[in-house]
Amino acid sequence: MSTLTAPVEASPATPARPAYRVTGRRVLASEWAKLWSLRSTWITLGLGLLFLVAFGLIAADHYKSGIGSGQQERDFATATAVSLSLFGTNFAQLALGVLGVLVTAGEYSTGMIRSTLTAVPRRLPVLWSKAAVFGLVALVVATLGVFVAFLSGSHIVSGTPAAMGLSHAGVVRSLLGAGLYLGLVGVIGTALGALLRSVAGGISVLVAALMLVPGLISLLPSSWQDNISPYLPSNAGESMFALTHDSTTLAPGAGLLVFLGWTVLALAGAAYRLVRSDV
Repeated sequence: MSTLTAPVEASPATPARPAYRVTGRRVLASEWAKLWSLRSTWITLGLGLLFLVAFGLIAADHYKSGIGSGQQERDFATATAVSLSLFGTNFAQLALGVLGVLVTAGEYSTGMIRSTLTAVPRRLPVLWSKAAVFGLVALVVATLGVFVAFLSGSHIVSGTPAAMGLSHAGVVRSLLGAGLYLGLVGVIGTALGALLRSVAGGISVLVAALMLVPGLISLLPSSWQDNISPYLPSNAGESMFALTHDSTTLAPGAGLLVFLGWTVLALAGAAYRLVRSDV
């Protein structure tokens, strides 16, 4: 008795899955998507923009009211449309710097950094991409904010000694310098978040560097203040967008170089820890 065996048809070979390659463009795209997927990004960027515009308009209106009443405050005696429109810079830097800390330290607090570094085992491209993406976003938002604040504030103070236009010498440079300064503050916040891996720690160091240390330096002897104060991060950054300068402040170009130095130092510390320590 014989049995017939049906021929077994060979199943078509499953095509091999293409190998996944980690490229700089893909890492940037990933960080871009992660940045905009967070609700905190929209809220904090909105606050930064609000601080720039609202405080600039409030300062301009306060100045105009003082002119009208004939009781101008001493702090506003030498104000210009530029200085009034940039009044909210100190507040906006906190919003953008804090968001920069959250961009990196937030992943450590949630544990998501493990997945990120598994996908990008070389690690450093993650840091560079986070800093580049958020730095660019902060730069665009800040530049938009300072120009809106200036154009609106100039309309309020028109006809007063503070009135200025974009055609005045140094105005565009000051506005672009303020946008660049705030963009670099965002990068420093990103670096501090990666360096300290703690949201609270990163924010504390950021606030101390930008606001507390200058106050402490003012307690030193005058000769020490003159040698140290211009090179502090906040003072060097302020010289980037100040319309006028004197012997106690840095020139805009020198201020930019000093602030870039602080930014590079923060990024270098973050890169060293990222490479040398475990997740």
